[in-house]
Amino acid sequence: MENNQQKQLVLLKAKSAKEASKKLAIMNTEQKNNILLAMAFAIEKNIKEILFHNEIDVQAAKEAGINNTLIDRLTLNEKRINEMAKSIKDIVLLQDPIGSLVEEISTSANNIDVKKIRVSLGVVAMIYEARPNVTVDATALCLKAGNSIILKGGSEAINSNSILIKIISEAAVSIGMPEGAIQFIDTTDRSAVQELIHLDNLIDLLIPRGSNDLIQFIKAHSLIPVLSHGTGLCHTYIDESADIDMAIRIALNAKCQRPFVCNSIETLLVHKNIAEKVLPELCKLYTEAGVEIRGCSITKNIIPSVKDAQKEDWSTEYLDLKISIKIVNSLEEAIEHINEYGSKHSEAIITSDREKANKFIAEIDAAAVFVNASTRLHDGGVLGLGCEIGISTQKLHARGAMGLKELTTTKYVVQGSGAIRN
Repeated sequence: MENNQQKQLVLLKAKSAKEASKKLAIMNTEQKNNILLAMAFAIEKNIKEILFHNEIDVQAAKEAGINNTLIDRLTLNEKRINEMAKSIKDIVLLQDPIGSLVEEISTSANNIDVKKIRVSLGVVAMIYEARPNVTVDATALCLKAGNSIILKGGSEAINSNSILIKIISEAAVSIGMPEGAIQFIDTTDRSAVQELIHLDNLIDLLIPRGSNDLIQFIKAHSLIPVLSHGTGLCHTYIDESADIDMAIRIALNAKCQRPFVCNSIETLLVHKNIAEKVLPELCKLYTEAGVEIRGCSITKNIIPSVKDAQKEDWSTEYLDLKISIKIVNSLEEAIEHINEYGSKHSEAIITSDREKANKFIAEIDAAAVFVNASTRLHDGGVLGLGCEIGISTQKLHARGAMGLKELTTTKYVVQGSGAIRN
C-alpha cells in the first residue's frame, strides 16, 4: 500500500474511533457489560478457528528464527483462549468506574458544591508485539471504561489478531456497540505506527507494550501522551530471617513458573548468613528446571558449578531460563543494589522480620513490592483488576498493573444557584 493511502487509512480509523467514543462515553453499565459478555461467548464459540489462525503465525515465527520468548508469548492453546474469555467475564463483574465519585470538596465560598468524578479518556491506542491475548484484554478494559480502542499489533501475530478482532467486533456490534469503537490497523507496514503516533487531535492516550526498543522509539516520537508497559528487571531478596522452605519455594516460582515474562525475577539476592542453607537446594532445583545460573564470587564458593556473573548481568533482563545470584552483607546492601539496577517494576523480600519488611517497602522504588510472595503475582487478574492493559513503571498518571481506573480521567462538576465570582 502506498504511503499516502496508508496515512489516509489510519486517519479514517482514528476519526471513526473518535466518533464512536462519544457514544461509548454515555453508555450505561448494563449496555457495556452485555457487549463484553457477547465478546466472551464469541471467543469460546470460535476456539478452533482462533487456533487455526494462530498456528499460521507460530509456524511463520519458527521459520523466521524468532526467539523462544516471543514464540511463547505468541502461542495460543485452548487453555489460554478460555482464559481470554474468563478475563472478559471478570471485567464484567468489576464496578464501572465511570461517574464514580473521586472526591467531594466542601467549600463555603460562592455557595457552590464541588465534586470530582471519573470519566472516559476517549480514544486509547495500543501498539504491541507478539501477545494475542493483549488484543482481547485491552479491548475489554477500554470498552468497560467507555473508551474506543485502536490496536496495532506486531507482524508476527497478524493472523491471530485479525481473527480475534473479527470475532469480538462482530459480536460486540451485534449487541449494540457503536460502529468504529474497535479499530485494528491490519497492516504490517511500520509507516502506520509513524502516522498513528502523531494523531494527538484524535487519540487521547497511547500505550506501547513490547520490546524496550519499541517503547523508547514511541516515547521519543509520539505527540500523544504515552503510558508505557515497563521493562521487568525484577529481584527477590532472601533475608537472613527468612523461612528457608518458603524462600526456596518463592524464588523457584519467581524464576521458573514462566521465565519469559516481565514479572519473573532476573537477580536473586541472598543474605550471607543464610546463603549456605538456601543455595544448595535452590540451585539444584534451578538446574533441574534448566536454569543457567550466574553467580558472584561468594556464590561460586558455595556452588562451584555456577558461571561467573559479569557486571552487565546485574542490569540484564534475560526473559529466559537464566538467573544471576549475589550474596549481600545486609538489607541495606540489597536495597541499594535493587534501586541501582532494578527497572522499578516488581521487587520482593522474603523475611520473618516485620521491621525489615517495612524498611524494604519504604525504601524500594518500584511499582509493586512483595513481602513473602512471588513477583509473578504482579498481574491484573491476580490483583483483582480482571486483567491488565499493561504494567507501568512510570509515575504519571498510573503505576503498576493498569486496570479500569487507569483508563479513565477526572472531571470537576461544580453546581451552584446563580454563583458568580466577585
